[in-house]
Amino acid sequence: MQHVTLQHYLSRLQGALASSNLWLDDQGRARGRYFNASLTSAFQAIRAGDDLRVVAFEGYARSYDPNDQGLNIWRLLDYVANDEESVELDRLCRLLHTINFYRQQTVGELDLFLSVHSRLLAAVEGNHGAAFRRILDVLELPHQQIVLQLPQITPSQRWVLAHVAENYRRNGFRIGVNAATVEQGSDLLARVRPDSLKVDVSTAHHPAAQLALLEQADRSQCQVIFRKIETDRQWTHLQQALNTVHPYFVQGFLFDQPRATLIADADATSPPETAIALDRLCV
Repeated sequence: MQHVTLQHYLSRLQGALASSNLWLDDQGRARGRYFNASLTSAFQAIRAGDDLRVVAFEGYARSYDPNDQGLNIWRLLDYVANDEESVELDRLCRLLHTINFYRQQTVGELDLFLSVHSRLLAAVEGNHGAAFRRILDVLELPHQQIVLQLPQITPSQRWVLAHVAENYRRNGFRIGVNAATVEQGSDLLARVRPDSLKVDVSTAHHPAAQLALLEQADRSQCQVIFRKIETDRQWTHLQQALNTVHPYFVQGFLFDQPRATLIADADATSPPETAIALDRLCV
């Protein structure tokens, strides 16, 4: 059985009340409560180039809906939560996504992308990533498979981004960044040295610049992910522009809608006897 310690923790959550901060619902999904909203996870695949094989999933926080039609919880709460509350929500979402990802037995060696909210960059003064790393260590989950995605920044935030990225790197995490343009992506590759770089496909209009970015990323051993691919036209245009030996990855509604289930779960065996309490670690 995969992730034995996590399975035990899930057995404890099964007995938690729905009024708790964290519990399992009757479908086996981890759910959390924040500002009287019930939260859970949805996952969208990240696929590799032309053959479109799944290499990773990105976790999103959603209000609970039994039919995977929940709302983006950050859009609901971003304007009512202060910085401290946003940091608490950010950490709760990371724990939810981690549990909901690794509880599914068919995950294998796939990576998990988790976003870091922009408010957390400046609001946390201490060692970024230390609390999350402690949770993963307690649950005996592989931090090497987790990519922490940093948000898009303004030029004045460059030093903050570099500082936070180095903190996460010291705690053993891989780093992802988001670029508003191909040109910004090139700058981030040089300054932050990320493990992955995301660029909106709508900004990728110049094949020569895209190929130069892929070449730079290849030298830096960084994955480039073109995201928000929503139409056949966008996908065909990208394929034609990137007729290259350099690898790239894609993500978007054309290929996958975010949903709670990755693949059908394998049968789970009985959990061990020891118990863990993690709720306090994520705040």
